[in-house]
Amino acid sequence: MPKLKTKSSAKKRFNFTATGKVIAQPAFKRHNLRKRPQKMKRQTRGTMLLSSRDVKSVVKYMPYK
Repeated sequence: MPKLKTKSSAKKRFNFTATGKVIAQPAFKRHNLRKRPQKMKRQTRGTMLLSSRDVKSVVKYMPYK
């Protein structure tokens, strides 16, 4: 059985915590920020933990994590 490749885009966007949870950047913080409310811009700072449904798809892209 050959080794599975990790998706390059996934390894740049996601990290795993020691307990196996997935950390990602919140969406909608790249451009057109003048249209967004200040509350939304504040809440999308830093990182967030992904929901369990999203974690299932990320784990498929990163087989050795």
